[in-house]
Amino acid sequence: MLFSIFAARMRVISLTEETRLTGSYAATIGFFDGVHLGHRYVLQQLCRLARERGLPSMAITFDRHPRQVVDTSWHPLLLTTLDEKIELLRQTDIDLLVVLPFDEQMACLSARDFMRLVLKERLGVSMLLTGYDNRFGHRTADSHEGFDDYVKYGREIGIDVFCGEGLQALRQQDDRTTRQQDSKTIGRQDNKTIGRQDNKTIGRQDNKTIREQMYISSSLIRRLLGEGRVDEAALFLGRPYSLNGTVVHGFQKGRTMGFPTANMSADECRLVPADGVYAVKVSLPPSTFPGITNIGMRPTFDGHQRTIETHILDFEGDLYGRDISIGFVARLRDEQHFESPEELAQQMARDAETAKQVLLDADL
Repeated sequence: MLFSIFAARMRVISLTEETRLTGSYAATIGFFDGVHLGHRYVLQQLCRLARERGLPSMAITFDRHPRQVVDTSWHPLLLTTLDEKIELLRQTDIDLLVVLPFDEQMACLSARDFMRLVLKERLGVSMLLTGYDNRFGHRTADSHEGFDDYVKYGREIGIDVFCGEGLQALRQQDDRTTRQQDSKTIGRQDNKTIGRQDNKTIGRQDNKTIREQMYISSSLIRRLLGEGRVDEAALFLGRPYSLNGTVVHGFQKGRTMGFPTANMSADECRLVPADGVYAVKVSLPPSTFPGITNIGMRPTFDGHQRTIETHILDFEGDLYGRDISIGFVARLRDEQHFESPEELAQQMARDAETAKQVLLDADL
């Protein structure tokens, strides 16, 4: 067993050579990076179908991004580490989480062999709900296996395969308003409807012309974060995007200006939002504080290294070596070059006041 901490409901196991689960499970499979609202929507579909069939629910994920194995030159920028992903999945109604060690041997399995050798024979999967864009199994330039192939393989192997619906978002012209539009059907098998959902809303709905429609996905959220649009990313995640890390020694410039900062060392695989100044909430268990975070090169001091520096409002104390979590609520401005440290300090004072108001309005 790779993981030793279990929630009251969800169990977590890591697949080993000895793993042979007894019983029968309703399962879905995915990388679940960020465990965003689209993922949670599919997991809700799975739990409902599992209850209808009297089966326990199972989510299957990987210990690393599959692309890291098939393309060793690729370096991920992820929304969550594996441990963070597990903790977020504990907040769902899933009964069992299985973590697959993704290696070259698993990467070489065809979709049919993966379904037979892993899902059926080792994990006891009898019902599989795939995501609307989910693909698995070894792929070549000539292979185009998809949902219909999975249904065919499932019939041969003894797995009922359903296709879950993705969660759609409608973006408005003002680039700040988003709405969730659920599909009427939550899944299909052989063109049969297996359930219906009422339309729901994320955020507010204005009477403006819809500009773009898309499915909520990890790649969409990564793009938004890369553009600094952390408030929009939060709508799709269902929470502010956060970075967890350890406070390390910095350059001490903020302290000399009256704005001491906590310099974070984040996991190198984590995606860091675009350079700029952000209103954030800082988790220092058991308390949470408002703060402002600067991401960038520190141009006023001719910096040559990208840093993540957070000034925590209404806090005094030594944080070196402590683990903190920074939740990004809103982007305040671009990172700027100032003519003097005094001019920068004046701007930081204005940033602090703006951040307080933003966080108060956001009820954080």
